[in-house]
Amino acid sequence: MASHTIRVGIAGYGNLGRGALAALARCPDMRPAGVFTRRDPASLRLPDPSVPVFSLDEAAARRDDIDVMILCGGSKDDLPAQGPALAGWFTTVDSYDTHARIPQYFEAVDAASRAGGNLSIIAVGWDPGLFSINRLMGEAILPAGATYTFWGKGLSQGHSDAIRRVPGVRAGVQYTIPVPEAVARVRAGEQPALTTREKHKRECYVVLEPGADAGQVEQAIVAMPDYFADYDTTVHFIDEAALARDHAGMPHGGFVIRSGRTEASENQVMEFSLKLDSNPAFTSSVLVAYARAAWRMKSAGETGARTVFDVAPGLLSPRSPEALRQALL
Repeated sequence: MASHTIRVGIAGYGNLGRGALAALARCPDMRPAGVFTRRDPASLRLPDPSVPVFSLDEAAARRDDIDVMILCGGSKDDLPAQGPALAGWFTTVDSYDTHARIPQYFEAVDAASRAGGNLSIIAVGWDPGLFSINRLMGEAILPAGATYTFWGKGLSQGHSDAIRRVPGVRAGVQYTIPVPEAVARVRAGEQPALTTREKHKRECYVVLEPGADAGQVEQAIVAMPDYFADYDTTVHFIDEAALARDHAGMPHGGFVIRSGRTEASENQVMEFSLKLDSNPAFTSSVLVAYARAAWRMKSAGETGARTVFDVAPGLLSPRSPEALRQALL
């Protein structure tokens, strides 16, 4: 592999942006070339003051200084616009995770990337991302079988936001938890047909506004369509000190399990799992590894959009192919 130090831009400086900057510090073959923000650049205080901060509006003018731009905006409002816009100027990597809209997002980014002569890898992270790869491998290797994805135990940002919108709630978090009995049945090779309620439960920790009715708040949460109504949901009421002490982190994880048969009497079970103290820090680390791959693919003349299905694993590593064959094969 070439010895060029990959110059990486970071678009957005929330949890993902901070994690990407930290991950780059662990990669000697890469360096941060700038953070791009919609906030006043002078208002950001980075851990490394030598990293420049620019307005996101200046991004296009910096295209010659950036080899890969990691897009750290949200999937709901930021990436649908930023993804195609920045793909026209940069080779990009993003963590777009609205599963149902990935095909449309891919097409928009692909058109912009090809027009700009760039390479973009979309939907990078652990789900979509690493879990997607393991679902694909399971189906390809065990075509006679069933795939199960379990999420958690982990803090769900979307469901936590939904809790905080309930009248009477001052603050709150929600954890998604796999049902142990369901996981055990799948690991045993049963291939059960599981309902939503049978696969996961939801556990909420809520701080009430003064004078709020706990019963009304609990009912509003457990009956909320699309978020809680289809699950066994438990609501715990706690004070702000307990919330700050016990629920400040962002843990997550989960399992992808493929249960299949190679003969009528032969159960085969494949499993990939993650247990994460920090969801955004891990997701950022995945983004940085794929930024390395994106630069290598672009350097080889590739353009257009890609997903994790299209990236050879060796491209993620800083090691040469020769070193990988010797050390890891």
